[in-house]
Amino acid sequence: MIYIVSGCSRSGKTMIAKRLLAAEGLTYLSLDWLVMGFTGGMPECGIHDLQMPDEIAKGIWRFVRAMLESMIFGEEDCVVEGEAILPELIAEFVDEHPDAVKVCFLGYTEISAREKFEAIKKHSTGDTDWLADKSDAYVIDHVNNMVAHSKLIESACRKHEMKYVETSHDFERAIDEAMAYLIRPAR
Repeated sequence: MIYIVSGCSRSGKTMIAKRLLAAEGLTYLSLDWLVMGFTGGMPECGIHDLQMPDEIAKGIWRFVRAMLESMIFGEEDCVVEGEAILPELIAEFVDEHPDAVKVCFLGYTEISAREKFEAIKKHSTGDTDWLADKSDAYVIDHVNNMVAHSKLIESACRKHEMKYVETSHDFERAIDEAMAYLIRPAR
């Protein structure tokens, strides 16, 4: 099974991926690693980490799709986590492989930029946190962009009948909901 955890920045994707790794003993692939590989290793492809998530997702989708196809063919169980997947891009793939892929998107559409900013500052993980050295104005602007991105993801999930979990309120309950959905046996 390939478990895909996507959505906006700071919505809990990595937390869910780590819990899946611990619970299911799976391998892990961060789409952020791929994006940074394109950014630093293949800039001629026009994909870089400063683009908006939807631009990145559209730019690397064919690559990611081929990689996922290979993982299914090789019967690899894996958690694939990152922003660089959109519901409208992966919907057909999921329909083609319903017994091999589970997808969950996360976002936050119902929280103010100030509230999310305070949560980010409170839970910052220090040196490995890419927002730790950014100005308050930068972080708030990022949050505003991610709220807008969350709204697009939520709408696309409804349209394509994909799982979306709102993490604006009761973050831990939302993480538990996503975990329960992902590890629930297929019907």
